[in-house]
Amino acid sequence: MEDNKLQVDDDSQHNHSQRRSSWGTFLHPDDNSPVEHQFNDEKSSGSGNTTSRASSAKSTSTKNGSRSAPKSPEYNLSIHSNREIVYELDKNGGLSCGGTPGSIKRKLSRASVIHPSGTTLIAQDAFGPKLTAPVTPEVNPSLPDTPVSLDFAETTGNSLPPKETETGIDCETLYFRDGHRRIDMVLVYREENEGVMTEIEARRREQRKVFQQNLLKEGLQLELEPKENSFDGKTYFLKLHIPWKIKVQYAEVMSLKLPTKRFKTIPMKTWDTDGAKGTSKFFEKWRRWTQWIRKIHTWDTTKYPEEPKFYDYIDSGDLEERFIVKERDNAYTPAQRSLIVMQILLRARYDENHEKSGIRRLLADGTYLDCFSLHEGPYNKPMRNGDILDRYLLYLIWARPSQWYKKQPLWLIRRYFGEKVALYFAWLGFYTKCLYPPAVVGLLCFFYGLGSMEGEDNVPSKEICDSNIAGNITLCPLCDRACTYQKLGDSCIFSKLTYLFDNPATVFFAIFMSFWATTFLELWKRRQAVIVWEWDLQNADYDEEPRPEFETSVKTFRINPVTKEREPYLPAWSKAIRYLATGSMVFFMICVVLGAVLGTIVYRISLVAVFYGGGGSFLQRHAKIFTSMTAALINLVIIMILTRIYHRLARWMVNMENPRTQTEYEASYTFKIFLFEFVNFYSSLIYIAFFKGRFFVHPGDADARASEFYRIKTDVCDPAGCLSEVCIQLAIIMVGKQCFNNFVEILSPKLWNWWRKRTQVAATKDHDRRYTCWEKDYQLQDPGRLALFDEYLEMILQYGFVTLFVAAFPLAPLFALLNNIAEIRLDAYKMVKEARRPLAERVEDIGAWFGILRGVTYVAVVSNAFVIAYTSDFIPRSVYAFVYSPTEDLVGYIDSSLSEFNISDYREDMKSDVEDEHPETCQYRGYRNGPNDPKEPYGLSPQYWHVFAARLAFVVVFEHVVFALTGIMSYVIPAVPHSLSTQLQRERLIAQEEKYEKEIKGKEDEDDLISVLREAGSIGRGSWARRFSKLSDVLDVHSDVKHSRRSDSSTVWQVP
Repeated sequence: MEDNKLQVDDDSQHNHSQRRSSWGTFLHPDDNSPVEHQFNDEKSSGSGNTTSRASSAKSTSTKNGSRSAPKSPEYNLSIHSNREIVYELDKNGGLSCGGTPGSIKRKLSRASVIHPSGTTLIAQDAFGPKLTAPVTPEVNPSLPDTPVSLDFAETTGNSLPPKETETGIDCETLYFRDGHRRIDMVLVYREENEGVMTEIEARRREQRKVFQQNLLKEGLQLELEPKENSFDGKTYFLKLHIPWKIKVQYAEVMSLKLPTKRFKTIPMKTWDTDGAKGTSKFFEKWRRWTQWIRKIHTWDTTKYPEEPKFYDYIDSGDLEERFIVKERDNAYTPAQRSLIVMQILLRARYDENHEKSGIRRLLADGTYLDCFSLHEGPYNKPMRNGDILDRYLLYLIWARPSQWYKKQPLWLIRRYFGEKVALYFAWLGFYTKCLYPPAVVGLLCFFYGLGSMEGEDNVPSKEICDSNIAGNITLCPLCDRACTYQKLGDSCIFSKLTYLFDNPATVFFAIFMSFWATTFLELWKRRQAVIVWEWDLQNADYDEEPRPEFETSVKTFRINPVTKEREPYLPAWSKAIRYLATGSMVFFMICVVLGAVLGTIVYRISLVAVFYGGGGSFLQRHAKIFTSMTAALINLVIIMILTRIYHRLARWMVNMENPRTQTEYEASYTFKIFLFEFVNFYSSLIYIAFFKGRFFVHPGDADARASEFYRIKTDVCDPAGCLSEVCIQLAIIMVGKQCFNNFVEILSPKLWNWWRKRTQVAATKDHDRRYTCWEKDYQLQDPGRLALFDEYLEMILQYGFVTLFVAAFPLAPLFALLNNIAEIRLDAYKMVKEARRPLAERVEDIGAWFGILRGVTYVAVVSNAFVIAYTSDFIPRSVYAFVYSPTEDLVGYIDSSLSEFNISDYREDMKSDVEDEHPETCQYRGYRNGPNDPKEPYGLSPQYWHVFAARLAFVVVFEHVVFALTGIMSYVIPAVPHSLSTQLQRERLIAQEEKYEKEIKGKEDEDDLISVLREAGSIGRGSWARRFSKLSDVLDVHSDVKHSRRSDSSTVWQVP
């Protein structure tokens, strides 16, 4: 028996005085995964069984973002069981399992090789019994060639290594206790009752028992950390690992692809050699400059890995030789492994009748407390052995604030967090890049207004500020009795502030932003098409299971017409009643928001009266600015309070509607939240821009004093216009909201984690113990399934600020750009450090948010048209210059925009009590007849109708022209880039050539290899030879295959 033991050794003789090693391949008995190790041939003393001593070599790799320090400690290879299992070859070439009663002998049916320097060919019985030991050392997926330390008994004298707990668990380990099987998911539950269990606890225990048995049947491997090892002595941590064979099966069903062949993307410009020869010096300098900018924008590729480029292929199990993977554990990313494990957890049954299934139901009823994936090591330092895992790499090149000017490693984000998170950051990064042009153009428009403020174009401001022209005009009081008569010159500062944002450049910028918004959406569709192809998201949609809350709350059932199975069902009349109730609640909350806007209007009117009645001359001159700023701040506070209230209320309403699937749940929640937030954030802006001052008739209007509500009619704009008030309101709400949200994003997770950690420390019995990695992650904030909802909502609302009222505030894109640069790093820091690792999800687009973006873009065109026509003075000035001005300029425009009022038409309760002497007449803003008009005193003048017609014509022409041009742009810009179409053709060509090559050469390679094996005389014809021929591409049969027979009757195959 000793002579027939399978050994991996050098071709040289055994030398006990000097240890010599060679590379070999060790096969996992469960999943047949080859893992390379460097074994020594020295035998250890013990029970007579043979053990191998593993010596780690220097290994560095950038795959999965990992680098290994050059350390070479020696460890003892031992089996974590009561007895060791030795694989033995019998005389007929069969494989037997020694050390176990009733060893089963079978023909060798599988072989594995793989080391480029020449390796020993090892054979394994693929049809033998599944053994749990020895287990394949599943090495760190970030290090494809890293030797694994299996036991510390050799070097530490049977003592534990540093930073291990009293139970012998390495606090930083990401593996099972054997140190080989990687932890893919962690389930948490608690059992506090030591005595008689309650009925609920008994039911939960039974459900856990059945559920975990079914997980084992599905092929998952489980390892339980007893509650005695937890921080509080009450919590169980169940660790899950998925073997290679199960990963392959589920990956094929879920259309998860593996890299098969590397190739470079060939841009179309590089194919045009004739055009390249005639490139001018200007374009050559431009190319160098862009390369320099791109180099600054990219992380240092000499220290950190570059983005890999693969051609993907669905893993069908028997096409393994095509994949570009050196280790099976590295073939699938951590996000893909957690995605597969989650799919198994969602399908596994937990009752004896096989009717109820899914981890979400068990989480909902408290059977399990949590389900999460582990972070890979600490975020701010490498592992103890020197490995740099993906989490630390993400922190180095992505999450640190100092990396704000670097591009995002989307491939690494996708590999670590999954496609859903990566797609959000891809969209956010693309949106931020697209903000550069409008930010620059808006800044230029602002500088134009600032530079031409004292120029010839700003005639209205000059007339207002000149006391010899219009500055000496007496204005009517803004309120009854308490307010005084003002001079038009008091609005000098307000008129200059208005001109900053109400000038000819602003009109151009509004038109520019309309085209920019459409271009942004079309370019994002193209970018999304590329991402969908690169990340293989074409088949990302799956048939969703009903929500656990839906199944438990619905009492009516029906037979599913597709599956023919009994399922819970919500009748149409029940849905109608629920929708009616939630719709009424939404309408009520919208009325609450409008009431808050009305309250700020009343506050503004009252504050103006206070400033003019009891304030000094300084407050009286700047009453409008102070009133607008304080009203905007109060409105911002109300908005943030109502947002917190409504988010909770919206969840309650969606739960009352009880959607069937999670997608329907998120869609309903998205619609309600966005509708409310749209009204909440934009209602005050809409009022100031389109309604303020529109209800005002003239100063002595008796109807405006009929009730307190009608006093809104007295809320009028400054003679310089309303656009400056829109600018102040927009700037305060937008910038204030962004600053508040960033502050909350930084502080909230820290406070949450501090409280969780404080609670766990208080529950910990041994305060000197070190927390394991799953306990540390359990302390972190759970992002939840709606983790990205608030992030998308914040950006969509910002997009509305940038596009809807950009004519009033050209600096909005600049502030949005600065916020987004910080937002990317804040979100990255929060996800890498402060939050648990979210469960990976595959999505093919940004969901309902794209439809909302398109709707906001269409509304933005209309909004900017009305802002230019009705809010700004662009149309009235143009009408005056071309129709009424004798010199075709704006000289005298201010006087023409004011109407006269005779103070004798005031009622006694309306007249001002402040002044002892009253002027005979006063002026107010509007196009109305004078008091002495014979036909209609204070009626609308002909100039009003001319301006009204011009405004309406401008809106119609602007909308039609912009919609027509943007429609043409949408048609001209293809949804799929031409380079991607070319790449897809290349992908099909590579797949076709690979298929043809495989089919044509397959037979010839199989015959050559079988001939070689027959000549060796060791292995005869049979199923093993046929299956072994499938590895002909890896073995490269065109090279010489050497074999030799050892003194212990074992055959060694070598591939040069």
